[in-house]
Amino acid sequence: MLIEILFAILLGILAGTITGLIPGIHINLIGAFLISISASLFFQINSIYFVIFIVAMAITHTFIDFIPSIFLGCPDTDTELSILPGHKLLKKGKAYEAILLTAYGSLAAIIILTILFYPAILLIKFAHNAIETIIPYILIATSIFLIFLEKNKFKASLVFLMTGILGYIVLSPLEMGQPLLPLLTGLFGSSTLILSLQNKTKIPKQQITKPKPNLKKPLLGAIIASPLCSFLPGLGSGQAAIIGNLISRQDSKGFLILLGATNTFVMGFSFLALFAISRTRTGAAAAIKEILGSISNNILILIIITILIAGIISFFLTKSISKFFANNFQKINYLWLATGTLIFLTILIFLISGWKGLLVLITSTITGIYCISLGVRRTNMMGCLLLPVILFYLL
Repeated sequence: MLIEILFAILLGILAGTITGLIPGIHINLIGAFLISISASLFFQINSIYFVIFIVAMAITHTFIDFIPSIFLGCPDTDTELSILPGHKLLKKGKAYEAILLTAYGSLAAIIILTILFYPAILLIKFAHNAIETIIPYILIATSIFLIFLEKNKFKASLVFLMTGILGYIVLSPLEMGQPLLPLLTGLFGSSTLILSLQNKTKIPKQQITKPKPNLKKPLLGAIIASPLCSFLPGLGSGQAAIIGNLISRQDSKGFLILLGATNTFVMGFSFLALFAISRTRTGAAAAIKEILGSISNNILILIIITILIAGIISFFLTKSISKFFANNFQKINYLWLATGTLIFLTILIFLISGWKGLLVLITSTITGIYCISLGVRRTNMMGCLLLPVILFYLL
């Protein structure tokens, strides 16, 4: 059985590396796909191995997915904040350093999560029981708070409402496969790529420089803010990172550490939340719930061990892959790479979501470009998820 477990972990790491490197492939999409095929696989694969595979894949994804977000400017919802500080370092020839900073944050989160998983479970149980009836009002307060952090509150409110209305239309009246894929790709991915092409972004030769990270302040913010996403639907690691940054102010490099830590913390906490309150906040956790129904103590321990092993291996994988990208990126024509990425995303969305998905992609891309031009934080565009969730609870 030990050999099978290790094989499932390694296979999950391989899958997470692939999903992390392909722009537009969010782990929630993979979770939905796994749920759809799980019934047929149960006859051939022990469900425990399937769960281990999912956990290893999800954790690896949280490390690797910063590579395309920083090199290409094509993030998913968990890494959209890395575009600004990551691209600044990319344009200075320090993309490797930027990715390494996120990897340090993710690795630290893995170690902390492994040590403190039991107190975290108690915290999730207590917090959920205390606030379950007021969740929509907390989400409203959080949204208002994030808007009021902006210098131009009117523009921030406009972005939140525009994307919120778009998200409500896409997630409610329209019926299509995986509606979040075209919605989030347009708002955070293709819009950024198009602006990069328009601005004729030139990427300098990348340096292989190792940062000297100061982990204390970023990790303090991540530890305090990340559990919010375990029981508050609609909040992702981006919002957790902003709140964490308010708790302990960071420079751009510290913020990248904070992003890496919150990205991995949120995924890890989603598994703990499934055990503690039987709620799912990620596609990976939803897939596990579909497979097992609930998590026993023994399965939880196995998940924690898998998180630790996958996290350590993923850290070194991230270093190696990002170094390869940094050494070879200047040899690639950025114009062709960005254009090819846009074409790939368009084809992918058409195959998964059909013509409606293409319509949503075009609409959300135009909306994303306009919102970026207003000069407010891109996390305000997460109104596309927050507003529909708030309305779902209130209506």
